[in-house]
Amino acid sequence: MLHAYVTLGLLKFMAKEVLITGAFGRVGTAIIDHLSDNSAYNFTYLNRSDSEEYETFVADVCDREAIQPAFEGKDAVVHLAGYPETDGTWDEVLDNNIIGMYNTLEAVKEAEVEKFIFGSTNHVVGMFEVDNAPDIYELDFEHVIDHTEPHRPDTYYGTSKAFDEALGRYYQENFSHPQQFYALRIASVRHEAYDHPYGDAEQGVERGDWDRGSEEYQMWVARMKSMWHSRRDLAHMVECCLEDDSVEFDIFYGVSDNDRRWFDIEHARDIIGYDPQDNGEEWKAAP
Repeated sequence: MLHAYVTLGLLKFMAKEVLITGAFGRVGTAIIDHLSDNSAYNFTYLNRSDSEEYETFVADVCDREAIQPAFEGKDAVVHLAGYPETDGTWDEVLDNNIIGMYNTLEAVKEAEVEKFIFGSTNHVVGMFEVDNAPDIYELDFEHVIDHTEPHRPDTYYGTSKAFDEALGRYYQENFSHPQQFYALRIASVRHEAYDHPYGDAEQGVERGDWDRGSEEYQMWVARMKSMWHSRRDLAHMVECCLEDDSVEFDIFYGVSDNDRRWFDIEHARDIIGYDPQDNGEEWKAAP
């Protein structure tokens, strides 16, 4: 019994202290659902609204002084706070995504946090999809883009994330902290109830936008079979970054092992050991 207590104590002592900003959105809750019980990590949640379920450091990343205490003593930050949708106006993304990113990097530098995992987006290269849709959603579309693809943002939202990737590289290369920066160009992560390739199509049915089985419905299914990043695969990718000690700055596409995907995951397999379990093509109907 004494040995068990000592072992648990050592695990607790060795656990990585991880701060998640914007913790209670689609991506943050996926990490919480799949990693919060892992004894290798002690998570702290920063959010601008409180939670009844989790102890929360309530602050807005737009307020530099307010967020600083949350970063003290942390080994890693998973930065997800910001305006999360492609409809964001310039003012919305300026405050939440650009100024918020600057404040977060400054807090990381001040607190000497070693690892920065950034929730970027596929929309930094979104014009590739715009130019090729809907053919890009089909199984016979062959072109795959990787981490070397130049920025081609499709919105102010995508543009803000492209800027954030560049700002993160500037901090990693010019200051002592963060020492590691991971830009995850996340594809389509959904809340648990819609965590499958039919999720977007089914939500459209619920809104009354189209009928189940219609041409629009099938198009959204095909898109999600390409873009789906399951919640467990997303959490696994974050865990790969938390456990990695080789990367200084790098870019990885956040997508499951979908047959239809046009985003490369071989780079993530090779560098951080990403091993996704889900494939949208395995789904033949909504649950």
